[in-house]
Amino acid sequence: MAGKHIAVQDPAISGSLNLTNGNVLPWHPAGRMSTTATRPAKDGFESLDPSDWNEFRQVSHAALDRMIEHLRSIRTQPVWQAAPDGVLDRLHTPLPRSARGIADVIGEFDQLIKPYATGNLHPAFMGWVHGAGTPAGMVAEMLAAGLNMNCGGRNHAGTEIEKQITCWMKEVFGFPDRASGLFVTGTSMANFLGLIVARNAALGTDVRSKGLAGTPQLCAYASNGVHGCIARAMQMSGIGSNFLRLVPCDEAGAMRIDLLEALIEEDRAGGLKPFLVVGTAGSVDIGAVDPLERMADVAAANRLWFHVDGAFGALAVLSSKLRPLIAGIERADSIGFDFHKWAHVPYDAGYLLVKDGETHKQAFAAANAYLTRAETGLAAGDVWPCDLGPDLSRGFRALKVWFTLQLFGADALARCIEQNCRAAGYLEQRLRASGAFSVAAPVKLNIVCFTVNSDNPGPDNRRIVESLHVSGRAAPSITLLNGKAVIRCAIVNHRTTLADIDRFVADLADTARELAIES
Repeated sequence: MAGKHIAVQDPAISGSLNLTNGNVLPWHPAGRMSTTATRPAKDGFESLDPSDWNEFRQVSHAALDRMIEHLRSIRTQPVWQAAPDGVLDRLHTPLPRSARGIADVIGEFDQLIKPYATGNLHPAFMGWVHGAGTPAGMVAEMLAAGLNMNCGGRNHAGTEIEKQITCWMKEVFGFPDRASGLFVTGTSMANFLGLIVARNAALGTDVRSKGLAGTPQLCAYASNGVHGCIARAMQMSGIGSNFLRLVPCDEAGAMRIDLLEALIEEDRAGGLKPFLVVGTAGSVDIGAVDPLERMADVAAANRLWFHVDGAFGALAVLSSKLRPLIAGIERADSIGFDFHKWAHVPYDAGYLLVKDGETHKQAFAAANAYLTRAETGLAAGDVWPCDLGPDLSRGFRALKVWFTLQLFGADALARCIEQNCRAAGYLEQRLRASGAFSVAAPVKLNIVCFTVNSDNPGPDNRRIVESLHVSGRAAPSITLLNGKAVIRCAIVNHRTTLADIDRFVADLADTARELAIES
């Protein structure tokens, strides 16, 4: 990573691509462009299958090989790079009306899309909590796409795999057999659906048809470090974000239970109906963990739904070393988390786990004629995934999670989580010893927030981060702590080692020096 990376060409592609004049693509196994994407019409009908299966197989295998090489060589590439002038303009074209060859289309992907991705594959991508994925997960996604199953329901292997993941998550989190689970896009959606279940549990199932008119005004509680999706969930549910009480935190970023109890008492006295407490397992800014055990006590004493936003921190449950940090999560009524973060499956794979499956089902199930169940056949089954959430059309997200757990095992995922936390602790040590930077918040899990020691740290922090991005050396981010801009590193990548941390610290120092920032 030393020095600046400006390369645009994918190192896995030899030669150059010329997609505008019909020249040969040198990596194409047949040595020519494919010209027909579909089978010729027969009896007035046209198929979208390849006109030449052998050619399609060769080109597709070559594309997979290049993608594998892209992953293998990720350290030699810039973390991120902006597309040169004019490149992205080539993506903005009129609607295609006629067919093109598969090699031509893959060539555009290789040249115009792949080099300008988010960057979260790279070990020096630390700015946001984005999982790194795995080559195995890529293969699982390919297999799932090949099957093209709709996992909204019905009797097939896809829904059974979802059920199996739910069984494993019950085991991991200590939930009872009656618990239910659902794959969604991400924890923002899982938190929203968890709030809907809590709302219906508080007001009864009639709220689904009659709405909130005439019902008591509900109010919910979360720490002031909670993710913004909780306020949005309150808005989308019809309850209103004005009735989300943000409870102040202690110096470690954890909710203060005494203030939580006081707010609940105050709202009850004011004629409101408290219904939900949201705990955070790994806050978005600093990785703080709320006192989940004590929150569970308060929720139980006040008969409130206890939901945990564990977008990345919940999967610390896999590690015997880290599990004590999230003690009490097993007492939650529902948990939202992402497999695409610390389980390293490809995007997207959010998940909602609900302790009482019947309450979960009552919040969403609908008796539609076209979803009639049968004793046998493809329509067999009792509870389908569409009974547990709003989506009927659903992809096979469960396969990449099943594939990952089968291939690596939960213990390997736990070790990678521990590695990330160890790397964060090491980064904290290096920064404290540097003299040029200061740690700005406690390091609880895998997130390190820090600031340059200068006369104008906020703007200087921004300059350092932007310079690192543009150079391709690293991708930290900026967050605001107490209204001040600080540098934030969220270490989520299984590829990140202590040597990568050393390089990052060196790049920080080099960048500050290049920008003439004096500490």
